[in-house]
Parts: sequence; structure tokens; C-alpha cells
Amino acid sequence: MLIPLADVPRWHAERKPADTIAVSHGTDTLTWDQLERRANARARAFAAKGVKAGDFVAIGLPNGNAFFETSFAVWKCGATPTSLSWRLPRGEAAAVLDILKPALVVGGEADWNAPNALPADFVPDGFSDAPLDAPVARYWKAMTSGGSTGRPKVILDHNPAVIDTAAPLMLGIPPEASLLNPGPLYHNAPFILSHMALVSGGKLTGMVKFDAEETLRLIAENRVQWVNFVPTMMHRIWALPEEVRRRYDVSSLQIVFHMAAPMPPWLKEKWIEWLGPEKIWELYGGTERQGACVISGVEWMAHKGSVGRIGETAKLRIIGEDGNDVPTGQTGEIYFLPNDGAGSTYHYLGAAPKRRPDGWESLGDIGRLDEDGYLYLGDRLADMVLRGGANIYPAEVEAAVSAHPDVRSCVVVGLPDPEFGQRVHAILELDEKADAQAIADGMGDFLSDRLSRYKHPESFEISHTPIRDDSGKVRRTLLRDERAAWLKENREFRILPARGKAKAE
Repeated sequence: MLIPLADVPRWHAERKPADTIAVSHGTDTLTWDQLERRANARARAFAAKGVKAGDFVAIGLPNGNAFFETSFAVWKCGATPTSLSWRLPRGEAAAVLDILKPALVVGGEADWNAPNALPADFVPDGFSDAPLDAPVARYWKAMTSGGSTGRPKVILDHNPAVIDTAAPLMLGIPPEASLLNPGPLYHNAPFILSHMALVSGGKLTGMVKFDAEETLRLIAENRVQWVNFVPTMMHRIWALPEEVRRRYDVSSLQIVFHMAAPMPPWLKEKWIEWLGPEKIWELYGGTERQGACVISGVEWMAHKGSVGRIGETAKLRIIGEDGNDVPTGQTGEIYFLPNDGAGSTYHYLGAAPKRRPDGWESLGDIGRLDEDGYLYLGDRLADMVLRGGANIYPAEVEAAVSAHPDVRSCVVVGLPDPEFGQRVHAILELDEKADAQAIADGMGDFLSDRLSRYKHPESFEISHTPIRDDSGKVRRTLLRDERAAWLKENREFRILPARGKAKAE
């Protein structure tokens, strides 16, 4: 049976005991009836602020129960939610809001200067919490992403805000699932999977902020069946002392998914040894949904390093620099084509897709296929840094760093990091008389209002000669590979001369 997403809280409230908890964050809990009534009141408050069917509403709230009261309220207005980090600096927020043009912003920082906003601690006093007959939003979500130009983009999912109550849920989420969400709700996967737990009629246990041991405690306490991590989280859990990991009963887990970043094979093997290969799953794909690969731990043991085979809803090709398909086993750029055709699953606001004339699209990754059709990822294309599951585009970081009055030019690359996969490394072109150490030490404060903290460079090196050619271009891959090789030998640095044999300072 198809029902609007807006009606999910009421659907389960009418079918479950009155005290059944739908969402919890710490000691803060919401029953299904409370979620329904609070979302209804919020929806009326949003409508009073001018939100109508077809609008966008930006949600700048931290993980918590109020987030779900808000997302369901947006759908009850017939509008589309866009989830943003509530800590976005003014400049980044302004760029997103300029593209999205939301009818309302809920939460966020005061300096976002949104023309129509409600504060994060807003309570819809005086508004009825009675049921609403809501129009269905044409797009169920609109998530944000960076871009290779340094400008953000918004990805509109073409699925409407409806759900089939009789259909099986994605990625093996069981009916009435006990699901843990350890990730920030402004990222696509945590947003989707948390709401799918509620669609299933299950209990969503959310974390306000990830903590490795607390994750295990919550799994044990709530008999969690399904959880999604990024590899950084799995690394931190595995780094706990063995006696701490064994202190908690995690036998309730049926599926542990990981996605959003490459998984070190050694770490995946440890998790497979710990929980069993049938419980460890991996997904590779994008918010755009042009296509996705999924692999179980059982398959992975036979195809170590693979991210799986293309699913039934799309096709996959590996295309070389000459524009032709590469032979099996050779590396090229990964392209997808949905079965329903190019542009059938999404469209961008603020950007254009990387789409060939024949409709095939790339996410900017490279890889190869084996004889059985299993995909193996290579390095990300040189213009992207993948840190702890978050995509960081060098152009955006370079633009912010280059605004520093003492920086002539800047090139940003990703270097290997044992915890986050990659870290942000900046090569700064400075005048010979500049105090390089002082500039590096003060860069965090300088960028605080320009970039989210996770995008800040974590190491620097200095050049007193041009780092770009006359046309402004740079051989980023070469710079990255040279520095990665140096780092492998020398293990650590903060400021490193750009040319010649360097010593860490």
C-alpha cells in the first residue's frame, strides 16, 4: 500500500501500543504518537511562515529528536527537506541557500542571515497537533554536495515522498528494525537509513555524536540489528582495547554496512573475523543513484578488495582516456547508466552532471572490473579528497586559503591517513620574507568563518616559486604522489619545503 512519507508516524501510531518508542537520542525519547503530533504542530507553524507544497525547507539541526519532528513536518507541508550541517560557516551556508532558495530555514547559525528562519530551539506553541491531509512532495529529499569548481550543488532525488508499506526495504533492513544511526544526519546515507528505520516501524537509536565505546553500548542495550558505518568509525571501534570490545554483547547485529569511503582490507578482515562474513556488507554509489554496487563479506572473501557488482537497476562501464571501454582488468573511469535512462533518478541545482552524449555518467571515480564483473576502485580522481567519508574538493579549500593576505597561491591534495583514509594537505606559495610557521599556525583561525573544520588543511608545506603554470593549472596527481611517497618514508611533517630533499620541521 502506498502512503505519503508524511503519514508514516500516524500509520504506526495507530498500529502500535501507545508507549512504543520510535526515536531516541540518549534519554530523550519520542513515541510514535508524540512524533506524529509534534510533526503536525510544526507543519502548521511552517505553513504559517509561508511554506507551501513544492517548496524547499533547509534543516540546520544537530542529530536529535527535533530533527525528525522537522523532517516529517516538512513532508506534511508537501515540501522537500534539505539537511545542512548546523555549523556551516556563513560563506558556505550562503552559497547553498543561494542555490536552493528555501522557503524556510530551521536552525543553523544566526549569521546565515536567512530571510525566513526559525531558531534551532523553536517550539510550535499554540499550533494544533491534529492530523493533516498533506500534499505529496514531488522530491522526497534534496541533499547537498561540493563540486570540483569549489561551488556546492544540490541533488534532487526524483523519488516522490511516498512509501510502499508492503515492499521490502533497502539493504536488508528488516521489518520493525532496531537500527542505530551513528552518523550526522546532514549526510545522505544517515538521512536515508534513519528514515527507513522509521518507515519499517522499527526503533531508531540515534547518536548525537559518534563515540566508539558508546556505539557498542547502544548496540548491546537496544539489541540493534542493523547499522551503517563509515570506515573511520570502524577503525575507531577496532582501536578500542580488546577487553572493551568484548565487554558488550553485539550478537543482535544482523547486518553491518559500510560505505562513503574506501575500506582498508586489513580492517575489513578484522571485522569479518569478529562478526562473521555474512554480517559485513559494503555499498559503493552516489547520492545521485545512477547506479550502485553491493558486496557481502562472503563474496568479498572470494574477491578481496572489490566493492561488488552493479545492481539490477543500472549498468556500469569502465571507460579509458580515449573514450572507449577498457579491457577487463584494466583501469579507467567508472560510468553508470540507470535502466530508466539518463537523468531519471536525480537532477542538480547549481551544477551540471558529468554526462557523455550517450547518457552515461561518472561520479569521478576510477576502477577496474574482473572477469566476474566485480568492481575494484582505484584512487579517487585527483581533484577530490575523501576524508572520513566526506568529499572535500580542493578548489573550495584553495579558494579559502588563497584569501589569506600572505598566500600567493595554494594547491591542495589528499595524503594517506591511517584513521580518516586521507587528510587535507596544502602547498602554500609564499614570499621568502613571510613567516611560514606563523601563517600555518594561524590558518585555523583564518579559515574558521570560511570553511567547515573538517575541510581545514592538516599539514602544510611552503614553496617560494610558482606552484602553478601560467594558465593556472597544476599537476595535482604528481604532487600528491610525490608527497605520499615522502610521507611513507618520513612518517610525519607539518611544514615541508616544496622542492629538493626535505626534512620535517
